[in-house]
Amino acid sequence: MSDVVGVLLAAGSASRFGSDKLAHALPHGVSIAVQSARHLKSEPPRVVAVVRPGSAALAATLKEEGCEVTVCENASDGMGASLACAARAAGPAGAYVVALADMPFVRPSTISAVREALGGGAALAAPYFRTRRGHPVGISGRFYERLIVLTGDEGARKLLSENEATLQKIPVGDPGVIRDIDRPEDLAPPVRV
Repeated sequence: MSDVVGVLLAAGSASRFGSDKLAHALPHGVSIAVQSARHLKSEPPRVVAVVRPGSAALAATLKEEGCEVTVCENASDGMGASLACAARAAGPAGAYVVALADMPFVRPSTISAVREALGGGAALAAPYFRTRRGHPVGISGRFYERLIVLTGDEGARKLLSENEATLQKIPVGDPGVIRDIDRPEDLAPPVRV
């Protein structure tokens, strides 16, 4: 499927991190947001990123990475509002691959697997690491009208639960799909088990 749009949600408040987490540099010097954007952009060539008001530096950085950037005026209402804003900015498409800007450890191969599932006709697709659903989430364009009216902080969770029978679960060996960065200690290497 060629008409797939990447959506990068970068409008969170980062209140638990204590500073601007999306600008925080990873050990190799690239910021969390840039790493997430680069991984997402490796698959769908068009990526729409949504940022909160007052994020001019982040917006400029994501534009330099080749993302289309939109400011979500009501980002403080939660992830659902941000996703709706991003979907409206992207417009109708064949499908959307929705990623979170605070998840820089998702492998490009996982993003590719989600995109391939959508291309194969999946209405919804998500990677699973062991038994846990992760990100990014693939959403068919047939849900566009639902996406543009989302509100609150659940993002697409309700959409996924209501359509669980159509969700294609993609098993991956990628722990990055469940590793979001909320606090500075989340950047420490994961404990090996």
